[in-house]
Amino acid sequence: MRILIGGSTGLVGTALVTSLKEKGAAVSRLVRSTPTPKTGDVEWHPNRGSIDTTGLDGFDGVVNLAGESIAEGRWTEGKKRRIRDSRVKGTRLLSESLAALSKRPKAFLCASATGFYGSREAALLDEDSPSGRGFLAEVCREWEKATEPAAQAGVRVVNLRFGPILTLEGGMLQKMLPPFKLGLGGKVGSGRQYISWVAMDDVIGAINFALENDALRGPVNVVAPNPSTNAEFTKTLGRLISRPTAFAMPAVAARLAFGEMADEMLLASQRVAPKRLKEAGYQFQYSELESALRHVLEQ
Repeated sequence: MRILIGGSTGLVGTALVTSLKEKGAAVSRLVRSTPTPKTGDVEWHPNRGSIDTTGLDGFDGVVNLAGESIAEGRWTEGKKRRIRDSRVKGTRLLSESLAALSKRPKAFLCASATGFYGSREAALLDEDSPSGRGFLAEVCREWEKATEPAAQAGVRVVNLRFGPILTLEGGMLQKMLPPFKLGLGGKVGSGRQYISWVAMDDVIGAINFALENDALRGPVNVVAPNPSTNAEFTKTLGRLISRPTAFAMPAVAARLAFGEMADEMLLASQRVAPKRLKEAGYQFQYSELESALRHVLEQ
């Protein structure tokens, strides 16, 4: 199987490349390298709208994970524009290029996020739930819409709506651990907001499953079956590392420290179910928060 990956050096991309190679797949990367990419890689420059279409033929699957980090730095107008453009422009360029091929890939998997749903308190959300409000919801709608040219050309498109990924290599958990280890951890805001987390092992498992399962198409929630509240997450993490978790961060403090990002990420509540993965028969390696955190912390 020949797989092309965009965002191959990112948090998920790095782990996915390793997994695919272990399974015997031939992996190529979308790169911005100049003057000449490595053999098998495909050069693209999404902001300039250019891609080496001659290198796109013959792949069985394409996975696009490229996008500016949403968790680094305050959301200035410039940062928000980069978050949107890095996802939407690159995805549209790739989607239109795949649609124009004479030999198209069987599957095009593109990252999205549970931010699609906005903040919805305790409502249980699945892939049939409508999109919510806010900047991230708007970005996710445009991001997913950018895959339509490939779908209309007959490519099986899967929009992978990732929840917060549990890994020590980056993301939410990596940022939480230092203060928690110092005994400075605690819930954020009321603590009642839901976190639809997912272990990195299941992220990679779900991507491999989606590449091989022809029944999956459209939006697919890549989250564990049992989301937790912020208070539950905080208590569980503190217990596993034997530290107190009494230093709560009030919502007003979170907003002062992180601005708009606080309402969209730290204080947002998304109770999301992996309905389509479960219906298709995917077996989660880590369904419960404690076992997932224990596994990550012991690595």
